[in-house]
Amino acid sequence: MVGSTDESTSGDCSSEGAGRRDLTRLAVGAMGVVFGDIGTSPLYALRDTFAGRHPLPLDSLHIHGIVSLMFWSMLIMVTLKYMIVLMRADNRGEGGSLALLALINREATEKRWGHGVILLGVFATALFYGDSMITPAVSVMGAIEGVAVYRPELHYAVMPLVVAILIGLFLFQARGTERVAAFFGPIMLCYFATIAVLGLVSVIGNPRVIVALSPHHAVAMFMADPWRGFLAMGAAVLAVTGAEALYADMGHFGRIPIRMSWLTLVLPALVLNYLGQAALLLRNPAALESPFYLLAPHWFQWPLLILASLAAIIASQAVISGAFSVTQQAIQLGFIPRLAIRHTSKAAGQIYIPSVNQALMIAVIILVLVFQRSTNLTATYGVAVTGAMLIDNLLLAVVLFRLWHWNPVPAAALLALFFAVDALYLGANLTKVPDGGWVPLLMGGVIFVLLTTWSRGRQLLRKHMAATGIPLEVFTKSAHSSATRVPGTAVFMASATAGVPSALLHNMKHNKVLHERVVLMTVQIEDTPVVDPASRAVVRDFGNGFYRMTLRFGFLEGTDVPAALREVALGGQPFDMMRTSFFLSRQTLLPSDKPAMAQWRERLFAWMLRNSASAMEFFRLPTNRVVELGSQIRM
Repeated sequence: MVGSTDESTSGDCSSEGAGRRDLTRLAVGAMGVVFGDIGTSPLYALRDTFAGRHPLPLDSLHIHGIVSLMFWSMLIMVTLKYMIVLMRADNRGEGGSLALLALINREATEKRWGHGVILLGVFATALFYGDSMITPAVSVMGAIEGVAVYRPELHYAVMPLVVAILIGLFLFQARGTERVAAFFGPIMLCYFATIAVLGLVSVIGNPRVIVALSPHHAVAMFMADPWRGFLAMGAAVLAVTGAEALYADMGHFGRIPIRMSWLTLVLPALVLNYLGQAALLLRNPAALESPFYLLAPHWFQWPLLILASLAAIIASQAVISGAFSVTQQAIQLGFIPRLAIRHTSKAAGQIYIPSVNQALMIAVIILVLVFQRSTNLTATYGVAVTGAMLIDNLLLAVVLFRLWHWNPVPAAALLALFFAVDALYLGANLTKVPDGGWVPLLMGGVIFVLLTTWSRGRQLLRKHMAATGIPLEVFTKSAHSSATRVPGTAVFMASATAGVPSALLHNMKHNKVLHERVVLMTVQIEDTPVVDPASRAVVRDFGNGFYRMTLRFGFLEGTDVPAALREVALGGQPFDMMRTSFFLSRQTLLPSDKPAMAQWRERLFAWMLRNSASAMEFFRLPTNRVVELGSQIRM
């Protein structure tokens, strides 16, 4: 009896120890992916509040006030809003605006939410793309500018070095991040520990700066200088940029490891570093040139430059990978045309989208060449971030009141706090519009038009095809007796779950043959990230060798049709890929006398349709088993 108890206890301890090791590993990994953006903000955030477009006086009142504002913004916007509240609103473990939108659509008991909520989620996604273009540029530039701080005579090398690093970073994407992902966490762990120690040493030299953590210093600054304080919020928001990434990347690590990393190391390190920079500026105002780098003693300046540059590259890598993930979600949910997606490893989420990578690289290089300095580029930063944060509040309001049914009083109070803070930051950042803030708004607007045009065009195209379709029951009765049957299986890909696809009709019309087994297949993307493999395929037998099959995938899963078919048997017979042919339809849109949407949008949709990836590539169909039949349509 005693032996049994000891054995059980030992097993529990071992299991608990393994669980703690896994949690620690995930927490360290989260530092390398989730916190790269917000972690590199000390490179430029405090500096730009006093040397940016709307500089504050470099005195005790404003230094204490800005540090207080940054600290309480991190507590309210990052810790309370994202870490505690929004991370509870996950869609089967996944986060982000699109995942939150899918959660609302799936869980809402009343009528599906209309265009208002959908457009909010889509616009937040469009703003994220704007942010993903700016983050690599400002992070890498802010880090490499340390070269000119330490060696002014090398200032000419900053721009070529930044461009070279960014080009190398984007070219590396095709190889995948799995090989270096294991190093990201330890590097960022070293980075956060370093900036914490540097900040702590500076604070020890002026311990009175700790009083800046009191909220009354932020209030005092606004009371004494309200207009300048409001404008300075446009730069102070740089301290919380990347907060939205915490929610979007939740599916990779889970909420507990992310919270653990934030509360135990990342937040304390950021606070210590901002306090250290403030103490340095109080002692030596001339350090405003770069308070981050000048915190380091002379012997440690170049190692700090290398470490900060690595952190900036990691921050950029995280945003680029996030852009790939968001694009995959948008494709699966029907907001972006099919694009070629390459899975760089067996790990979930390790994907590479060549067209998105190329577009991002061009946009980032243009931003670097146009704005030249990180100080100029931070004028564009913040508008997209605060806009996306405000939209997250609106979606959160739907979740609190309609899905979670919170008590209206505390829910309204919490939302009022979030709306007040985000609205103030958005308002302050809108003052940047003439100085470059229009860049992410323009990018977001263009992407929003593309996303909504594709979604609307697909709806109209499906409606047209459904209206002109023939019921499968009617077709099977006539086709069975009027066509020659040949050996093998024919799979006709269909976007609708009713009617006969045009490829099958064209095949009958021109070839006048039918295979022994005819499968009408529709691929559906569910509102959940992952679908249980046991419920992947739904098959209906219409007799005479005709079947209608629906394959279901989660919006984070790769749509590998051949792999799914290997798990399916029709009439007791498995699929043999060497005896299976896939028939695809490709539609060409013709100008309509009475277009269902504006003519320019119809032309835009037609262009997107022509340039979308082939269904063969998107569904990973074997190239030597595909037949493509075209048709012309007037919507």
